[in-house]
This record gives sequence, structure tokens and C-alpha cells, in this order.
Amino acid sequence: MEQSGTSTLLKGAVQDLAAGVASALRSGGHGPAGDLPSAAFAADGLAPAAVRVLGADYVLPHVLLGTRPDPAELALLRRAVETYPPRADAAPTVAWSHWAMTRALRRLAPGEAAPAPEPAADWLDTADWRTLTHQLAILAPLALPGEDSAVARAARRRPVDVARGFVRAVRRRDWAQAAGAARWLTVLDGVPDTLGLDTGLDFVELMGDGDPLVDLQVRAARHLRVGALV
Repeated sequence: MEQSGTSTLLKGAVQDLAAGVASALRSGGHGPAGDLPSAAFAADGLAPAAVRVLGADYVLPHVLLGTRPDPAELALLRRAVETYPPRADAAPTVAWSHWAMTRALRRLAPGEAAPAPEPAADWLDTADWRTLTHQLAILAPLALPGEDSAVARAARRRPVDVARGFVRAVRRRDWAQAAGAARWLTVLDGVPDTLGLDTGLDFVELMGDGDPLVDLQVRAARHLRVGALV
């Protein structure tokens, strides 16, 4: 029962953080650190755990809008990176998510984190288009223009497969996967013109029905669509 309660609290904390990021992207304002619910939130250890789940997107407004991170945000990101390193047997998406967080910390606070070697990504080259889209949606924080990684290179080699995966996710009403795939499609060349990505983003946002995680990815995709990376 206690574990279930903690899981529920963590899920709510992640949604709160995602809502803060989406709000910052919407308004062009400062990042989400000021939107943390309370001091008890941080004291309970939920804050770094929530940041670990959300990943590098915790500081996405600063990356896209060129704003200056609050020291509290950097401290929380650093704490999440240090507290939750991937285990040796971690899934590839977990290893890549941690790598993306480390890269974000190094980008926003040079000298705060040592460069880390990229995890392997050859598993994406052998994945079918359904699996590829599922995995890329999980790794949506890596979808940034001008940012290179083995995951991004794998995605660039298969834009049609990602487009197929986006359509499938929409048809299956998997709005989180559709939003993550759409974000990747905004930074890939060779996406079929017939896809209608802008209309698709509007539809995903509507059907996502206010889900903060979906909203975050839709708003990120729109910023990337207009070349908002500073």
C-alpha cells in the first residue's frame, strides 16, 4: 500500500513538472523550478526522482528559449543525475535518458558534469518501425535540431518509418507516443509531405485532453517546427 502511494505521488510530481515545462514553453518565460509544489516535495526525495523520470526535458525551456537556469533548477538536475545513475544492466532507453540529462547539465552549466560516452544505439537499426517509434518516443528529449547523437542519427536514417509509427500511434490513440514521435518528425529531413504534421499535432493536442506529458511534447514540437532553438 505504501509503495502504491509513493508511486501515485511520483506520478503526480512528474505531471506537475511536465505542466511547468509546458507552461514555460507556452509563455516563453522562466523554467519550471518555481513551480515545484512545496519544500516537502523536495524533502521527500520526490523532486529528483520526478526529474529523473521527466529527463532532460526538465530544462527544455532554457535550451529552446535561451533563458538562464535558476540555480535551484541546476541543483535539482545535478541531484537527479547523481542520485539515479543507470545500472550496468539498465535498458538502453534508461542509459540514453541519463546521458541526455548529463549533456543538458553540461550544456547549461559548463564544468558541472564530465563528458560521458554515448551508450550503444545499434539496437535501433535492427528494430522494426513499430519498435523504433516506441523507443524514439521514450527518448524524445534527444530530439533537438543541431544536436547529434547515435539515436538522432538512427532516426535520421528512417524518417518514413517514424512517420508510419506516428500514424499508427494516432490510430491506436496512444497520444504520448504520437506526441513523442511528432517531436522527432520536426527535426528529421525526408518526412513525407502527405503526413500533414501540423494538423496531426493539433489533433494530438486536442485528443491528449490536457495530459501534461503530451502537452509538453506537442509544445516542444511546435517550437522545433519553427526553428526556435537558440
